[in-house]
Order: sequence, then C-alpha cells, then structure tokens
Amino acid sequence: MQQNKTAVLLLEDGTVFHGNAIGKIGTTGGEIAFNTGMTGYQEVFTDPSYLGQLLIMTTSHIGNYGTHDAEIESESIKISGLITKKFSNGFSRAAAEGSLQELMEKNGTVGISDIDTRALVRHIRNKGAMNAIISSEILDIATLEQKLSEVPSMDGLELSSRVSTHEAYEIKPENPLYRVSLVDFGVKQNIIRCLVERGCHVKVFPMHSTKADLDQFNPDGYMLSNGPGDPSVMHDSIALVKEIASDNKPVFGICLGHQILGISQGLKTIKMFNGHRGVNHPILNLKTGKGEITSQNHGFVISKDSIANNPAIEITHIHLNDQTVAGISIKNKPIFSVQYHPEASAGPHDSRYLFDDFITNMTQYKQK
Repeated sequence: MQQNKTAVLLLEDGTVFHGNAIGKIGTTGGEIAFNTGMTGYQEVFTDPSYLGQLLIMTTSHIGNYGTHDAEIESESIKISGLITKKFSNGFSRAAAEGSLQELMEKNGTVGISDIDTRALVRHIRNKGAMNAIISSEILDIATLEQKLSEVPSMDGLELSSRVSTHEAYEIKPENPLYRVSLVDFGVKQNIIRCLVERGCHVKVFPMHSTKADLDQFNPDGYMLSNGPGDPSVMHDSIALVKEIASDNKPVFGICLGHQILGISQGLKTIKMFNGHRGVNHPILNLKTGKGEITSQNHGFVISKDSIANNPAIEITHIHLNDQTVAGISIKNKPIFSVQYHPEASAGPHDSRYLFDDFITNMTQYKQK
C-alpha cells in the first residue's frame, strides 16, 4: 500500500468523504452499512452475509491485533469494501499471522480510512441504507457518479448463489450422534462447528439442491444457514424450504434461513431503513422471559403484520430496540428460526442454547 494515497467515498445522495487508501488500490461499490462491534473484525469481514456491502466499522481503530487463520468464517473476505477511522498497518498480538492490510491486498479488498466515521454513521442513520462507492484510483466525482449509478440495489438482489458451496461436503465428530443436512445460503463456519461440537455429522449442500438430495443423507434434522441478499426473490429456495417444513423433522433456520422459512409459510419480509449489525443487540425470548445480548447482521426482517394473519406461526423472540421479529416457530412442529446469529463469531454466547434446543428436537424425533 502506498502511504497516504488519497481515496474518496461517494454516497448515493451526493455526500462525499475524502480519506486515505487502505487495502488494494482500486474501486468498489455496494450498499453502505455499519457494524457496532468492538472486536472480531476478521470474522465480520469473512462472513458471507456481508457480500455486496461497504462496511463501516464504528470502532475507531481497526487492524491493531492483526489476523489469524483460525478466525475466519469463510475462505475469503466477503465485504465489498472497508470504511474506518484509524487503520493499523502493524499489529501487536503475538499469535497473529499477518496484518489486516496484507489480508485485504490478498483478497483484493478496497478500503478507505481517516474519515469521520461518526459523522458518516449519523448521516446513514438519518437518511437510511443507500449505495456508495469507494475509489483510490479515480478521484473525479463525475466519473464516480456514473460508476455508482451502475451498482445494483440490494432490494431485489439475489446473492447467495455467489457464496453457496458448489459441491456437497461433510464434517463430523469422532462419534456422531445426529445427522444434519445443512442448506448453504452462505454459511458461517462457526455454525458448522457448533453442530459438530454437539455430536452432529453435518453434510453441507449447495443451495440449489433438492429435498431428495438432502434426504439421501438420511438426516435427523435440517439446518437453514445465513447468507446475503434479498430473500423474497429466492423462489427456488423458498419452494425447497416449504417442502422441508412440510415434514415433521426438526428444522433450525438462522438469519437468511429464518427469513426464507418465514416466506415459505406465507409470511413477508421487508427491507429495513437501517439493518442490525453488531455484537451487542438485545433480544427478548418471549417463552422464557429472558434477555439475550446477540450478534446480528441483516438488512431484511420478517413483517410482524404478516404473522398476525397466520395462526400457524408463533413469535418466539423480539428485538428490544425496535420490536422487530427476531425469532419464530411453527406451531405443533419442531421447526424454529431466529433472525440473529447464535453461533456468534464474533460475539457473545448468550444464544448458544438454540443449538441445544435443536439437538433436543432431534433427540425426540429419533425416539419416536
């Protein structure tokens, strides 16, 4: 990276920020979003759910503890670009295997630093989600405006097919107790780890698999993973999940998987004014009355109004900041899903019990 090379950030509404280039020298566009997490930047950047987004990290200093191969959620950085206040080219952690700058260069990730991220986040909170473009090679605003006009809207955009596995693969513990067919819409690796730790032999299937493909593995339950993009346009996936839910086998959906499950049951999703992204989001479990601090990353949510007209669906969790739907279950079936990330990497572990609930459902199913 060239020291102090100028970079520019242009928002869809014409707002411009000037800063310094980080990562690869280049140009990148996407929907701008912000994450309020204080740590775990490598896990965040490699989360497939962030595909297509320019991410603002509200923590003032990013890169200071370097990178480590054990702290990835997919094979590469998935954010479209990084926006931060202070960026560290060096790192102080003894266990680190390299710098964030090196990882961004390796993955071709463009970024900008040394801008007022507090002012930028306040602007987005007031104006709502919008597209933006970062460039460290083109500084002419008129040229960038033209390129920004070509960036597709996240509303109506299908992205999971760009991050789903192309070939099925298996991961299992030494003495597996359960078999889980996982539909990969952009799965975080820690979801698989959490299942394997609980004795699950997991087979990860491409998103375009059929139910017959999933059932050839003879699963005790199905996992519907997280992923990027607008769930309402994923018609084949919706049909697949509807077929899966028609059985009485246990199902557990996370994030995008939760949204697709909802749509498959006649619910609707809506695009949020600003999404939920961070590791400090408060959730209330309506069944237990207990609160949870959770890791979240989503820009779409299931409409509460559509649930009111569906007697088969129960709301199990709500987001305490804005009362949005954070979890549902299908009545009289061992099928549930949550909008947030119980595997929480990075993030708190308050919601790991949901994996245990899934295990309980599979145990009961096997005993029948």
